[in-house]
Amino acid sequence: MREAMSGRALRRYYEILDGERRAMYLVSKSHRIGFDEDSDEGSLWEAHAVAMSSNGTKRGGKTLLDLKHALSVGMLRRCRLCERACNKDRLRGEKGHCGVAEARIASEFLHMGEEPDIVPSYTVFFSGCTFDCVFCQNWDISTHPESGIVIPAAEMAEKIEMRESATSRRYGRARNVNWVGGEPTPNLPYILEVLTKCKANLPQVWNSNMYMSKESMALLDGTVDVYLTDFKYGNDKCASRLSNAPDYMRVVERNHLLARANSEMIIRHLVLPGHIDCCTRPVLTWISENLRDVKVNVMSQYRPQYRAGHYPEIARPLSMMEYEKAIEIAGELRLDLCD
Repeated sequence: MREAMSGRALRRYYEILDGERRAMYLVSKSHRIGFDEDSDEGSLWEAHAVAMSSNGTKRGGKTLLDLKHALSVGMLRRCRLCERACNKDRLRGEKGHCGVAEARIASEFLHMGEEPDIVPSYTVFFSGCTFDCVFCQNWDISTHPESGIVIPAAEMAEKIEMRESATSRRYGRARNVNWVGGEPTPNLPYILEVLTKCKANLPQVWNSNMYMSKESMALLDGTVDVYLTDFKYGNDKCASRLSNAPDYMRVVERNHLLARANSEMIIRHLVLPGHIDCCTRPVLTWISENLRDVKVNVMSQYRPQYRAGHYPEIARPLSMMEYEKAIEIAGELRLDLCD
């Protein structure tokens, strides 16, 4: 039954759910290493490279996940968590493009509306985003990074552990933890801190626009079990015009390749009205030519939200004909579509 549902694309994910394997972050926590948090950043990255290339040791009082968290906090001094590399000192309260000062959670609940392989998913929505999508479906939280509440890392870890238990009737049992937003990238240090305090053997899902820096991708390696990605555009012009995302194709293609090399993947492509030839076709073609054993969700949920009315081609709902054309393209490319 598992193979019928997931094929090869999510085999490891289902092995975690079946108790046959551990979530990646737990493996990183079992990798004991020695390092000094007061060391310069270059030395810490060298220690990270050595730890990631080894099979684990039994020395030192800290873990590989502790090192990843320390590195992520250090990156906040000149923030470069996303590709914009604003270099703002977020530890001193400076804000970059995303406007995120501290991790603020807009909502957290058991989500039943995700892809079939994912639900029920314990979904944590962060306020703030690294993009400025004019059609944002979650604009009420993505454009207000100051909204939401602060939940201490230890408390969030407890919430996750409650979702793992089969007897957790009050909270509901989850199959995974789904970090989303807005965008999770500006909150990477918080997420890693939560996981250093957590014991639940739940797969970690990184639900993202995939505009992370290479350094953030390195920290996610060995932490994330499934990337639930958002591949929006097939060219830089549309990405710049509709999301203010410069150099989009280079960054997002690079990060998809890095992510798939280390984790399993579900790729979402929201079909935009008037963008079949410029975006949908090239995105799906690139996936078929560059990625193996991934699930793809060709999505029809577009609605002209937020400021979409100022952009004529997307100021209307997606037509059935356009969506059927997108599915036809996916079929021609023999992509493994989500149910």
